[in-house]
Amino acid sequence: MLLTSHWKTCWICWFGFTLWLFQAPVNAASETTERIEWKKTPIRLEVTVGVERQVEFPSSVKVGVPSNLQPLLRTQSVNGTVYLLSHAPFESTRVMVREIEGGQIYLFDISASKQPRQNHPIQVFVQDASEPGDLNDGNAVASNISYVALTRFAARQLYAPARLLSDRPGIVRTSVARDPINLVRGGAIDAIPLVAWRAGGYYLTAVKLTNRSDHPQTLDPRNLRGTWLTAAFQHHRLLPAGNEADTTAVYLISARPFSVSF
Repeated sequence: MLLTSHWKTCWICWFGFTLWLFQAPVNAASETTERIEWKKTPIRLEVTVGVERQVEFPSSVKVGVPSNLQPLLRTQSVNGTVYLLSHAPFESTRVMVREIEGGQIYLFDISASKQPRQNHPIQVFVQDASEPGDLNDGNAVASNISYVALTRFAARQLYAPARLLSDRPGIVRTSVARDPINLVRGGAIDAIPLVAWRAGGYYLTAVKLTNRSDHPQTLDPRNLRGTWLTAAFQHHRLLPAGNEADTTAVYLISARPFSVSF
């Protein structure tokens, strides 16, 4: 469908392919990340004086800090992550966070204390109202989808015949820029995002990989740039450029949109 016709025949052997899962050391903290759904109720957030805390959002945001709180709380917003650092204790204060694109508003009641508080990262997500069926049911379905199931879903969308394609509750198509990216270290492999989906708080992206060198290339997830929960290659070896087998796909699952994770 999206890749060379030669590789479409590999769909027959799909269930024989090996799923490579890995956790990069820099992502160890993601295991303790608390995911909070925005339900229009202000989110209580406690910070410890002198200890930075992170809050992740679905997209880039701007933080509106009340004037009386500005000398006490430093906020930095970078690519959808807000970094909070309090300089002194303060009582619970309402802070508004607005998405730069779309205008979604989140409300937080933030307080700071010198007493040690929980400082694990927080990830805020919004249930997609465009998903069919009841929102709570849809979120429950999405939360029960495994990494393997998500990867198989993406592979079917790329390789299976059109008559076998079907939607799956809880998995929603999202936009992704189809511009070349430097995903694989070494400079020998071109990468172009093809299609992306969202399932609950997870993001799934299929990326086309093409060998542009005169030598075969063995694919290794440790050579991928970015912050990924899992990575799975449709094929683990690419033949030299110009061969019918010089192209494959990698399926990437992340806790944040592709543009932020890469």
